Parts: sequence; structure tokens; C-alpha cells
Amino acid sequence: MPSTYATIKQFEPFGTVESVKAVSDLVAPLSGIVEKINEQCQNHPELLNEDPYGKGWLMIISPSNVRGELSELMDCDTAIQWYGQLPQYT
Repeated sequence: MPSTYATIKQFEPFGTVESVKAVSDLVAPLSGIVEKINEQCQNHPELLNEDPYGKGWLMIISPSNVRGELSELMDCDTAIQWYGQLPQYT
């Protein structure tokens, strides 16, 4: 994870998350300055799975170009279509 007040850039990795089977990059959805890191999640990564919309948040950023970058993100329908194209692992 980046440190507080670090600059992150849209679509660039800012950290990793590790599971038993893989290590995956965490990719920034928007560019900006990191205002706060969730230390609790760093010490208890299981929160990412157990409570991703509550205690499992990773960081708070102050976006630097929200209007310009929001249009670069996938909407729900595009994300579902993209996910359907991923290989399914059993």
C-alpha cells in the first residue's frame, strides 16, 4: 500500500493483495493523493472478503481529475460483460 499523501495514478498499480493461489495488483481507479490508509485492513486482510463495503476499505483518496477520469471507468453492464469473458477456474 502507498503511504499517506502519496500520489497515485489512474490504472497504475498501488499495491498487491495476496491469496493462497496468487498475488494480484491493486490498480488505482482514479488519480489523486492518498489521504488515509486503512491500517485495520492491512493487519487483517480477511476484511477484504468478509466486509468489503464496510470495514474492508483500503484507502481514501482526494482525486485530482475526477471529471476527466470517471468517463474512463467501466459502467456496470460493461464490467459484467468483461467479467463474463474471463476464464473460469474450478
